Order: sequence, then structure tokens, then C-alpha cells
Amino acid sequence: MPPTDALLDRFLTGLLPLDPVAVWAHGSLGAGDYQEGRSDLDLIALLPRPATARTAWRLGLLHARLREEPLAGLLHCTYLSPDTVADPDRRHLTWAHEQLFKRPVTPVTRRELHSFGRVLHGEPPARLLPPVADPELAGYVVRDQREFWRPHVRRAELWRQDVWVDLGLLTFARATVTLREGRLITKREALDELPVLGAPGEVVEDVTERRYGKGPRPAATAEWTARRAELTRSYLGPAIDTLVASYS
Repeated sequence: MPPTDALLDRFLTGLLPLDPVAVWAHGSLGAGDYQEGRSDLDLIALLPRPATARTAWRLGLLHARLREEPLAGLLHCTYLSPDTVADPDRRHLTWAHEQLFKRPVTPVTRRELHSFGRVLHGEPPARLLPPVADPELAGYVVRDQREFWRPHVRRAELWRQDVWVDLGLLTFARATVTLREGRLITKREALDELPVLGAPGEVVEDVTERRYGKGPRPAATAEWTARRAELTRSYLGPAIDTLVASYS
């Protein structure tokens, strides 16, 4: 059994004592853009009741027992209930980055679930999750670019890290298409969109090779990491400003 299937099977088996109403995959796993060992496994589980302290303890134990699985660190799951599923601002118990905390289920995630959510257990999202109106989705995308990504572009030290370069560029491209066309695209499609949007070609090539290339790659030099950071920040700052001004 492939590692992803083995991990999901163990997770679902361990979750069954909590009587989940449904378990859904979104992100790359739902959209068909999943790269085993590289992509996160983004899940939503709908439990019959809001999480209590005891529920949190049982979930923490479940995830701790999965740590021996090769891909366990990539599995993220947010836990909703029928009483809380309709509130877009509510913060829900979430396991990610090997810890429990609370965060909301964003309009982007909710639209993903309706557009291409993968049912792992129970009912489909359309029967249990309220739809996301286009203005709500667009408003969230603009706020995310303006209030999260634009201030972080100024923090030069962040952009020497692969994850900031990758997510910064890909999220911008996906935001642009969502605002322009009202649809969601995958990260693979976002990479194809970036050159059209004027993103620096050598950075796009770097992201593409790291995310979709075959075989190991040599470690990036400090010189390239610094140059890549400056190219990305010089592009993203003005690009975000223009996007936000166009759709605010």
C-alpha cells in the first residue's frame, strides 16, 4: 500500500471511535495535484459534537500514534461539528505542524471543498457545508493579500526560505485568477500562470523544479538564496499592491 494510503487508513481507523460524520480532503489531495512526500495532506473532519478538552486529548493521542508513519508530519486536520460548521469566523481545533491549536476554516478552503473536495468518509461537503458566495470569497482573498502577504514581503529574512518563496508566489497567482475569473486553480496551474503575470522566470523555474522535478537537487548556494529572495520581494510587493487596488 502506498505511504499516503497507509497513513490515511490508519488515521481514519483511529478516528472511528469518535464517530465522525464525515472526513474530507481539500488542497492538493482533493484537487488532483498531490505529490507524495512533498504535498501536505489537508483534511477536514466533521465530528458529531463540538470538541471538548477530552476530545482534544484523544485527538492528540491519535496523532501522536501516527508519528511513526513516514508522511505523518504532513497530515493536517481541522475538526468541525454540525453546530459549528456554518460559522466562517469560528476557530476550530486543528492538528498541524505536530501540535494542536485553533484556527478558522477559510472561505478558500470551504470553496475548495465544494469544488473538488474528496470524500474519505461519510457525506459529501455539499450536504453539510454551507456554500461560499463569490463576494465572500473575493473579499477574503483581497484581505489575505493586503493584510498578511503584503506586510510580510517587507521582512527580508523570511524570503530566504523555500516555503515563503513558494507559497508567496503561488498564493498570489491563485488569488489573481480567483479575483479575475471567480474560480480556484491548483498550485501546478498557478506555476503556469506566474510567467504570464510577469514573475521572474528564474525563480519560477526554481520553484517548479523543487516541487515537480525528478530526483534530488543540489543544495542552493547562499548567493542564489539571497538573489532569489530579492527577486521575489521586488516582484511581489508591487504586484500585490496593484492587485489589491484593482479589486478593493
